[in-house]
Amino acid sequence: MTELLTDQLRLMARRHPDEIGYRNLDADTALTFARWDGDSNRLARGLAGAGVAKGDRVSIYLPNEEVLHWVVAYAAVHKAGAVAVPTNTRLTAAETSTILGHAEASAAVTCASHLDALAAARRSVPSLGLVVSTDGDGGAARPVPGVVPWESVAADDAGDFQVDLEPDDLADIMYTSGTTGSPKGVVVRHRNASLLPNSDPPWTGTAWLHGSPLFTFAGISFVYNPMKLGKSAFFLPRFDAGRWLEVVATERPEAVFIVPAMAQLILGHPDFETADLSSIQLCSLGSAPVSAAVLRRLQERMPDATSSNGYGMTEAGPAYCAMPKDEAWRRAGSVGKPMPPMEVRVTAEPGRDLPAGAVGEVLIRLAGRQREYYRDPEATARTWTDGWLRTGDLGRLDEDGYLYIVGRTKEVIIRGGHNIYATDVENALLEHAAVAEAAVVGVPHDVLGEDLAAFVVIAAGQALDVEQLRAFLLERLADYKVPRRVTFVEQLPRNATGKVLKHELQAGRWTPSTR
Repeated sequence: MTELLTDQLRLMARRHPDEIGYRNLDADTALTFARWDGDSNRLARGLAGAGVAKGDRVSIYLPNEEVLHWVVAYAAVHKAGAVAVPTNTRLTAAETSTILGHAEASAAVTCASHLDALAAARRSVPSLGLVVSTDGDGGAARPVPGVVPWESVAADDAGDFQVDLEPDDLADIMYTSGTTGSPKGVVVRHRNASLLPNSDPPWTGTAWLHGSPLFTFAGISFVYNPMKLGKSAFFLPRFDAGRWLEVVATERPEAVFIVPAMAQLILGHPDFETADLSSIQLCSLGSAPVSAAVLRRLQERMPDATSSNGYGMTEAGPAYCAMPKDEAWRRAGSVGKPMPPMEVRVTAEPGRDLPAGAVGEVLIRLAGRQREYYRDPEATARTWTDGWLRTGDLGRLDEDGYLYIVGRTKEVIIRGGHNIYATDVENALLEHAAVAEAAVVGVPHDVLGEDLAAFVVIAAGQALDVEQLRAFLLERLADYKVPRRVTFVEQLPRNATGKVLKHELQAGRWTPSTR
């Protein structure tokens, strides 16, 4: 097997042509591997014929509901020799313009409902020429010049098509979520796109269920990884806890991926205790830290499954930690043990390695698979040092090499000389039965330097006041770790990947209080 992403799809189309490769559960539509491969060949030929050349950047600007078009377009871009730019459809026109301008995108694949937003961004991106719409421009508020319907671009010939590429050629530019600042474009090459190599897996007939937007690091990993394990990918475009429980019971996926925000909603749903979850052998969580309390509840309801919190980031590429099933209970709070060739160090400035149990910055190395930022050598030099990625995460390694993430370097709150990790306080808050979600940030204080502010979402049907919550925390935390400022809110501000936007809380721009 070679190392191009599309090689895996071609193999599946030959070996398992009639099996379901990808399924949209909301629309009840699906692609067989043969259809997926053939449709992407047609579009790739059309893109090349319309002027998309090797190395050109192509934005995929499609919402979750267009997931089948999304995965076909993704394969087609690579078959045309171009570079995919998965683009967040929830960004403003200005934010979209910034990303597409930085990537110097020459083409985009979108749909009628998103043409107006793309047209607004296009005015300030002179490189953007070809715009392909899955359904023409019928949904746009006004006609958009230069838009070509998908079927007009796609060629009639569905036979094999692949522009010559090398494994070191660019596959994607993934723009980071920007929870603390401007997004940066992470370069993904065909050779370092996945830890799982292309292979001819035995077909299991089972599925991996997820709902992460495909423009995210988590979502894009579910384009090819399920098929590499002999599974179909099942996708829920719009997450609803009740619907998720229903799908698990009826479709019986063997593996599921959820982010912690989804997990909280699933645990709080009235059907959680009675739903049939017996098909699940792997419940993987990721994209944000998850409390030990949440993992315990999931494991209690799925005793035969492995429930674990994965750890990764776009900059780290296919680096992966794994948690053995029999260790999940004993290592509560761990994200698992780094899988070779991934290496992890926990360091203190100026690069001194710390002993087991000590908290410091987590550094990751994946020899031969280092990524970089697109058109930003200075940021690349700051982030990767001698092949080691400075993650900005705080963590510790135990004596057996299991990794625990305790927060971000910028989330260390220094209150009156005491170092406090926001994650520790959030985990204690989530132990309370009435707390559905919680976020803790540092805020300025004239005397202490910094103080703690907690933002708490109360679980449905529960009641809680500040003094009750503080009394609960005082039983579990040192007094200096207990927030004096507690705000009850209806929801926490999150980006499209489910990560809490703590800078919004710190800046006082988030005010949907319930009391």
